[in-house]
Amino acid sequence: MADSKYAGGCSCGDTRYEATGAVTNLCFCHCTSCRRAAGVPAVPWGTFVLANFKIVKGTISSYRSSPGVARGFCARCGTSLTYHHGARAEEIDVTLASLDDPTILKPERHIWMQDELPWVVVNDGLPQFVTTAS
Repeated sequence: MADSKYAGGCSCGDTRYEATGAVTNLCFCHCTSCRRAAGVPAVPWGTFVLANFKIVKGTISSYRSSPGVARGFCARCGTSLTYHHGARAEEIDVTLASLDDPTILKPERHIWMQDELPWVVVNDGLPQFVTTAS
């Protein structure tokens, strides 16, 4: 999958991106910060090398949700698109549901289960981690 190419964007179409290369850290994140930023019980993410990610239409607006973290979203419609942490400056996380074909990449684990909402039942058989998978 090193030569794979992925395209995606926001709900309104103002912001489009492309990413190439290997995708790592395919996960559902249940942390409070991700939930609040996206307004969902868990966010599916995939990690790309930052140099392999580019905006091809529009711009991404940014919000500093916590120290060292910038969340990218469309300024017009609010679609959550990216997560960038200074501790992993060479990487960028992309919301898998914002891909043009969100079925092509499937999360492999659940992280930050310590923050899981009590009314969410995870029984998909994927590994679950209290915080991160590392």
